[in-house]
Amino acid sequence: QVHLVESGGGLVHAGGSLRLSCAASGSVFRPTAMGWYRQAPGKQRDLVAAVTRGGSTNYADSAKGRFTISFDNTKDTVYLQMNSLKPEDTAVYYCNADQAGVYSWGQGTQVTVSS
Repeated sequence: QVHLVESGGGLVHAGGSLRLSCAASGSVFRPTAMGWYRQAPGKQRDLVAAVTRGGSTNYADSAKGRFTISFDNTKDTVYLQMNSLKPEDTAVYYCNADQAGVYSWGQGTQVTVSS
């Protein structure tokens, strides 16, 4: 079983930056893809960005040009660099790992962007 632990969330002013990290531990970890999702109060959980094992990336329109996802397979860690943050980016951010259709989630990390 894979255990995912997110870190790096916090409070930042609009226009600022944060880097989220998600470290995987546990059984042999060879994800097909990893992603970052976010959920604001009263809203559904939505994909922010994803990266495949081959390095292909996919971004939500709201994240394009501002966020960058990357995966370091030597550390089993996925990152989300978030720049030019906006108040509407405020949410709990969750890490997700897809291992050939078996999905694991982290506990989430809060990101709050003040105006």
